[in-house]
Amino acid sequence: MSTVSQPVVPTPRKPIPRIAGRAIERAWLDRVWSGFLWGVMLLFLLNIGAIIAAVATSSFARRWLGTWLPDGWTTNWYLAAWKEFQLGSVLWVTTEIVGAVVLIALVLGVPAAYTLARRDFPGKRFLMLLFLLPLMVPPITYGIPLATVLYKLRLAGTMNGVILANLIPAVPFVILVMTPFIEQIDRNIESAARVFGASTLQMFRHVLVPLLGPGILAASLLVLVRTIALFELTFLTAGPDSQTLVVALYYAVFAAGVRAPQSVDAMAMIYMVVTLVWLLIAMRFVDPTQLVSRVKEHPQRA
Repeated sequence: MSTVSQPVVPTPRKPIPRIAGRAIERAWLDRVWSGFLWGVMLLFLLNIGAIIAAVATSSFARRWLGTWLPDGWTTNWYLAAWKEFQLGSVLWVTTEIVGAVVLIALVLGVPAAYTLARRDFPGKRFLMLLFLLPLMVPPITYGIPLATVLYKLRLAGTMNGVILANLIPAVPFVILVMTPFIEQIDRNIESAARVFGASTLQMFRHVLVPLLGPGILAASLLVLVRTIALFELTFLTAGPDSQTLVVALYYAVFAAGVRAPQSVDAMAMIYMVVTLVWLLIAMRFVDPTQLVSRVKEHPQRA
């Protein structure tokens, strides 16, 4: 007896649930968006790298007109920029201003950060917001009124005026950096020092300062980098004998007269290298994400 094979009926596919379909679509959109963001970031980095490469090439170029590469290479432009723009005196003035700003900002900012980290008092939230305003608001918005006041007091155009102007964002920045370092120190250490008869000044000098060494170093380096790179406040308050490197670079580019572009590019490379070296040193002692978290956290604390 022969057997009759039954026809195989294909099993109908189950329709994909609507939720799963939306999840797949969302995942695809996330991939497209991530690819777009990475592409924009890569394009931005390539653009910045190309600009820096062009300036660096021009600073070493003997002659560079309408060709992919210069006709020759030389370091004479750096010597010419050093003499023409008096970079020796400019760097010395920059060192004096930056050193004074860092020192005064630490003397004022560290005790203020300790008070904000250890004490609760009415108006603390408002005071912290007031400290953060110079860091969140563009310097030009308060730089012009500040320069007007300093000119009336006959401080603008002097090194003292430039130092005072740069202290306005520097002191809050020290407070912002030092507060998390102070909060990480156990209060029992301070209590033990007081039990053994240490005064507030002795406890601060012999106990807290050694423990806060990494934070003080990080704050010093970051304030140093910010002061070197801060243009607006220094430009509005500096005089002929109180210009930092960034202001001198601006005048070198836009001042009247004919200057070789290679010498200006050489000066720009000197400024970039100085700033970049100190920035890399600072990044070894502080985590930038820590600073961002503090900016978001402090306005919410009482």
